Amino acid sequence: MDKELSWLTFNERVLQEAEDPRNPLVERIRFLGIYSSNRDEFYKVRFADLRRRRLISEALGGDADTWLLNEVQQRIRQTNEKFDALYNDLLRELARNQIFLLNEQQISESQRDWIKNYFRQSLRTLIFPILIEPDTSLVTFLRDEYTYLVVEMVKGTGVRYAMLEIPSDKTSRFIPLPADAGSRRRKPLILLDNVMRLCLDDIFGVFFDYDTIQACSMKMTRDAEFDLSMETDTSLPEMMSSGLRQRLKAEPVRLTYQRDMPPDMLTMLYNKLGIEDYDSVIAGGRYHNFRDFIRFPAMGRKNLLNPPMPPLQHPHLTGYRNLFDAISVRDILLYYPYHTFEHTLEILRHASFDPLVVTIRINIYRVARQSRVMDAMIHAASNGKKVTVVVELQARFDEEANLEWSRRLKNAGVQVIFSVPGLKIHSKLFLISRLEAGKLVRYAHLGTGNFNESTAGLYTDYALLTKDERITNEVRQVFSFIENPYRPVKFHWLIVSPLNARARLYKLIDAEITAASAGQPSGIRLKINNLVDTGLIERLYAASAAGVPVNLLVRGMCTLAPGLPDISENIQVISILDRFLEHDRVYQFHNRGIPRIFISSADWMTRNIDNRIEVGVELLSDAVRRQVNDTLDLLFNDTVKARILDKEMSNCYVKSVRRRKVRGQNAVYHYLQKAEWADN
Repeated sequence: MDKELSWLTFNERVLQEAEDPRNPLVERIRFLGIYSSNRDEFYKVRFADLRRRRLISEALGGDADTWLLNEVQQRIRQTNEKFDALYNDLLRELARNQIFLLNEQQISESQRDWIKNYFRQSLRTLIFPILIEPDTSLVTFLRDEYTYLVVEMVKGTGVRYAMLEIPSDKTSRFIPLPADAGSRRRKPLILLDNVMRLCLDDIFGVFFDYDTIQACSMKMTRDAEFDLSMETDTSLPEMMSSGLRQRLKAEPVRLTYQRDMPPDMLTMLYNKLGIEDYDSVIAGGRYHNFRDFIRFPAMGRKNLLNPPMPPLQHPHLTGYRNLFDAISVRDILLYYPYHTFEHTLEILRHASFDPLVVTIRINIYRVARQSRVMDAMIHAASNGKKVTVVVELQARFDEEANLEWSRRLKNAGVQVIFSVPGLKIHSKLFLISRLEAGKLVRYAHLGTGNFNESTAGLYTDYALLTKDERITNEVRQVFSFIENPYRPVKFHWLIVSPLNARARLYKLIDAEITAASAGQPSGIRLKINNLVDTGLIERLYAASAAGVPVNLLVRGMCTLAPGLPDISENIQVISILDRFLEHDRVYQFHNRGIPRIFISSADWMTRNIDNRIEVGVELLSDAVRRQVNDTLDLLFNDTVKARILDKEMSNCYVKSVRRRKVRGQNAVYHYLQKAEWADN
């Protein structure tokens, strides 16, 4: 099973959520935005990579991956047709709920006057037309995160073109309109795009004379990959800055344009963008950048949205003078977004001014735009703490933000360390050292997700907080390895890529094979985002052939084919998509009745096992292991949002054989909410 096709199958599951009438209506609209955002990233990364591979192969006289590229395009076309039909269905459903998404032709005269005034008062200053002259290079300034209106002004036989960027980064794309008299229950909206279409005369009429003016939408997607210059006298930040400039000028891999765009206008775009590969040109509807629909406004009745699920306080982190005292009593396992991310933020805030704290080390991959994590590091340095922040400059699409954070941290006196080019640091660690009764005591965080308060409310992730010296000593060695990759280190409790991960995982799987071969109980249960590494898949096949029951919960790509006779007939794979993005990685091995459970930052992809710094940790606390085991039980028994992953990539829902259905994420929330698990 090819990983690109498997990824598209994952995004089709996202579209299923928009299609599912059991989901509230506004949430279904927002899933259209998630689907669209995923599709954009697919083009930037995976489609662009396929295209590069095909071009290289053709240059060498071959035709490698041509079939796959064709299959990918065919699959996307089919899903896009489904998307368009579903979008129209949901618009009708919105209308039945008195929410109307209008275009500029559907508004009343009073609404038209209101929009004109809104444009002049609030929007006009955000509009900067680009006039297209013979020497204008659209590739230079078009950004692939934005929709543009291509404007055509006709005067007699003369034609002039211009471009308008839809400024959806500066104002909401959804503009509520006043309801007309007599229809107060109606909640009308208009897209920012259509406001600009209506106000073309206000934009261009001040300088240009024309007989007719019209606008059609388009969107361009660039190749997100770039080369890093490996010159010895160039620093990594300089290389990344250069690479970002490459991305801004990268060749377009997709042009989506309004289906009824005039032929001459489309030809002009082809010429200005240098497009020769028409396979990546897609005729579409009037609107692009549906990813903005992730922020579709909450309107109408409460039942149009998911019921609130307020983040929970962890019961073991309350009633103590400070959070270090709580962690001293027992290991704490947080599970976001069910538990509040405020706990982690509060630990770092405490550390920034706690007189006993001597040093703080943390590694950063992605953080929030207004990051309280980074603010805590800056304040800690101001309070005289020795702060070391490992900033990953190669975090795709976050490079520019991380460059800026590294500058701010350095200016605040923080020691900033960068990874080696080509070896991303994807682990989720911090280590706080306190001087307690004359002894240095360390507190560690080992997680599956980023230190990002925005995504912590959307992604499911584990975070272990511990002062267990067996763990904290090895976390200290991870930071030493990051600072000096040539220093020898050994790990017993941690699984660290690229040092011991493959060997440790093979050994854990082989132990289950040995048990099954001896007729003893065995089993493997994994919860991961992606499973595409050939070596690990072959090992799981071997486990299945030996009689080991293998149960997998894979959110995204899965190139393992379950149910093959004599190969994978003991392997079952499901995937869950629901209101939260399943992001945590858990590895569980039967271990002759004494389960070994690990949480990790690493998916089972070759890049995560061999080419990144990733950290997994064995859970040593009985209570914490029980918490994770119970949570996995609930998720693996999902009969509402779980799909079966099979070799046909059919995305069929798991069928319930019981009258009572289980919705895994809701069940996990209620389990943690009751807090009986915490009494153990």
